[in-house]
Amino acid sequence: MVNVNISALMNLTYYFVQNMIKYRTGGILNVASVASFQAGPLMSVYYSTKAFVLSFTEAIREELTGTGIHVTALCPGPTKTGFKQAANLERSGLFKNLHNSSAQFVVKSGIKALAANKAIEIPGFTNKLAIIGSKFAPRKLTNRVVYHIQK
Repeated sequence: MVNVNISALMNLTYYFVQNMIKYRTGGILNVASVASFQAGPLMSVYYSTKAFVLSFTEAIREELTGTGIHVTALCPGPTKTGFKQAANLERSGLFKNLHNSSAQFVVKSGIKALAANKAIEIPGFTNKLAIIGSKFAPRKLTNRVVYHIQK
């Protein structure tokens, strides 16, 4: 997971951004997650790698200001893909109790945000509300809520 979500992301960005800088155009759309905004009891490595994706994306966005390159972090919540099965999360409250967006909705949101050069895109009202709530709630409470959702 660390190799895919962190190392591969850094290497691919480095490789492709060279020509984007040279031609002063391009776009980087990195898939972070609503998980990027809090700790993730019972999925700590996943949440941590997604926090890295968000932070890395915000940093390179600033570094590439003025180059003509758009950089966006897409932060979806639970999404209807093969992830639930691949991660063995069929019984997780994350997918059972929360709204799951369609992959098409998430992709369209990400492409639209990248075209508009938006820094962070959080598709869906419920996801936006969860992020805002986690910013104001004590971290201990947020961690406890996430733990119970994951369980």
